[in-house]
Amino acid sequence: MAREFSTVGVVGLGTMGAGIVEVFARNGIDVVAVEISAPALERGRATLKGSTDRAVAKGKLAEADRDALHERVHFAVGLDALHSVDLVIEAVPEHLDLKQRIFAELDRVCRPDTILATNTSSLSVTEISVATSRPNQVIGIHFFNPAPVMKLVEVVRTVVTAPEVVADVEALCARLGKVDVTINDRAGFIANALLFGYLNHAVGMFESHYATREDIDAAMKLGCGLPMGPLALMDLIGLDTAYEILDTMYRRGGRDRRHAPVPLLKQMVTAGLLGRKSGRGFYTYERPGSPVVVSDEATPPATEAALADGARAIAKVGVVGSGTMATGIIEVFAKAGYEVVSVTRGAEKSAKVCEALKTSLNKGVVRGKLAEADRDAALGRISWSATLDHLADVDLVVEAVVEELSVKKALFASLDEICKPGVVLATTTSSLPVIDVAMATQRPADVVGLHFFNPAPVMPLVEVVRTIRTSPEATATARAVCAALGKTGVVCGDRSGFIVNALLFPYLNDAVKMLEASYSTADDIDHAMKLGCGYPMGPFELLDVVGLDVSLAIQRELYLELREPGFAPAPLLEHLVTAGYLGRKTRRGFRDHSHR
Repeated sequence: MAREFSTVGVVGLGTMGAGIVEVFARNGIDVVAVEISAPALERGRATLKGSTDRAVAKGKLAEADRDALHERVHFAVGLDALHSVDLVIEAVPEHLDLKQRIFAELDRVCRPDTILATNTSSLSVTEISVATSRPNQVIGIHFFNPAPVMKLVEVVRTVVTAPEVVADVEALCARLGKVDVTINDRAGFIANALLFGYLNHAVGMFESHYATREDIDAAMKLGCGLPMGPLALMDLIGLDTAYEILDTMYRRGGRDRRHAPVPLLKQMVTAGLLGRKSGRGFYTYERPGSPVVVSDEATPPATEAALADGARAIAKVGVVGSGTMATGIIEVFAKAGYEVVSVTRGAEKSAKVCEALKTSLNKGVVRGKLAEADRDAALGRISWSATLDHLADVDLVVEAVVEELSVKKALFASLDEICKPGVVLATTTSSLPVIDVAMATQRPADVVGLHFFNPAPVMPLVEVVRTIRTSPEATATARAVCAALGKTGVVCGDRSGFIVNALLFPYLNDAVKMLEASYSTADDIDHAMKLGCGYPMGPFELLDVVGLDVSLAIQRELYLELREPGFAPAPLLEHLVTAGYLGRKTRRGFRDHSHR
């Protein structure tokens, strides 16, 4: 039988601590809430009151339940108030010496059978535990912010944590309505180890002026379905907190360079630009603590006119290719009112594209998303061809042929001869250098990347890739076209992976390495990222959908270009691909899909 916890102590009543107090009190457990001083205690009390009042206002908590919740909480200054509790959870700032001092004092104050827990997100639970005479009763219970809402709890056992302590805490998590993942004491645990490498990489992208803060954040929200962009998330977490977590993970986690905080992060912390809590971080906020972003000197102009400044007029578009991507792009342009010339390698291919397009448009009609007249009008704007010569009078060409550089270069050399001057030539490559394609022409200034996401009619994001030879007019034209299509165009430089894949795939690769090291299971890692970070899919679910072979190819490209040791493909990923386990398409990847 699991131990019954009737009274719990919480040390530190900042946002996290006050949230943990609320979680326990909501579930009928008496709480002793402790702070270092009377003013800090009042701030904690106000935080708890504000949170529960908001829950009442939103209809998520009855007034009577709120009042009962507050009656269960006893506020006190000093650790001596914790002398008779069953469990203490510490939620003070991420400084090892501070936590060790608190745990040494708790060891003195608390009953011998009291479990001592830390909510640390990055420090060593083992190093905290040795400050006590009872390291076997010390455990990590890592809640996620906001604690009353987030479902995940990471239960962190050290090499000496007693099995019954782990079992008791797991049962407590279930009583609180949380999903727990139990793991060993390692830098960053699951969620932060995977999340912060990605966040740091995004800061590096911004620091190098590779893309704007707005474009980086829009790319990850729209391209991956994430609840927040990485820079907005950094502002929410607090840049000082993020710096501490990264620095700790770098020192504890084998000095992986990707966890070494990007220099800009330290500069911003030193300058007091801490994110939402200070009113200024990567973005500027209405006031300290406010979630409302306001314009500042870096905010781009929002008007269509500014977006189209210098853009060329586009009326007729050529699309070259016959695959899923080409078909989707033809549909997007035709529905948006453009005349489209579809060029494939023969009448049979054209017929297949035409059939696939009609099927897609008909689905739109059946679902009530497209009127029959609009479907017929879209089809009427498309002409079908098997020769590139029919692109002589178009204003824009979008290439969506196979991902082989030699094929694309030969195609662009032909387009260079056929197309009129001033035509923007776009490649939809997701992994090849755009400059290599551009230099196959005599007009590299007119060549851009237009990386649509699959399925093109649905996905709202397009990466506009400018090379060092792309003219401002060609970039402006590409952005204006994206806006006319109802898509969000994000502009970035010509680097492997662009924004989305460069940030996404190293994170997926890190998850594979975590599994490979037997640190956790695929299920627990997926749970951690979905429940702890609000991701729509866990990394292993996503890898199986994308295809392990595709993922490996992208990861290899990133590693070859950036030569970052941390980007080397995980051996397990390579072995699964070699074995033919490619994900859903072969019914076996990280999971067996044969029965689904």
